[in-house]
Amino acid sequence: MQVILLERVENLGVIGDEVKVRDGFARNFLLPQKKALRATDANRKVFEGRRAELEAKNAEAKAAAEKASKKIDGESYVLIRQAGEAGQLYGSVSSRDIADEIAKAGGKIDRNAVVLDKPIKTVGVYDVRVRLHAEVYATVKANVARSADEAERQAKGENVITAAAEAQRADAEAAAKELAANSITNDPSARAE
Repeated sequence: MQVILLERVENLGVIGDEVKVRDGFARNFLLPQKKALRATDANRKVFEGRRAELEAKNAEAKAAAEKASKKIDGESYVLIRQAGEAGQLYGSVSSRDIADEIAKAGGKIDRNAVVLDKPIKTVGVYDVRVRLHAEVYATVKANVARSADEAERQAKGENVITAAAEAQRADAEAAAKELAANSITNDPSARAE
């Protein structure tokens, strides 16, 4: 289906571009969201009559998005979740969870603005893109941890999962040495000499 774009659509085009898209994409997304019009002679005339209005509206929305972007770009948000010893979360952190944290901190974004390729399923610090406008992005950090203390350690750059594993290994080695030392002093053949 041939459509005329009413706003910039990522990987497709900008305002006024006439592009060919799949029928389902046009019927289910572009047309209901008012991002495009069917490319007919009547709609071309309507678009040309509204072009200046659409471009002004887009410029205004872009300016508002840039202002909002300055407030949240580079910020870090802590999400406390339950996780196993290996750092595997018992659930996952979705784009909705991150959007809710940003909103709690005073940022005004839509939950659909958070761009996650896949849900976060392990403890750690992740860079997350936030699409505030078709042309404006911000990057925030999602610090997923089991406790506030762990979140602070992760923020400083410590990998809490490997640190915990190394501490357990060190404890096990110390216990093994102590056990070996006790078994030598309790060995009857060692005392016979």
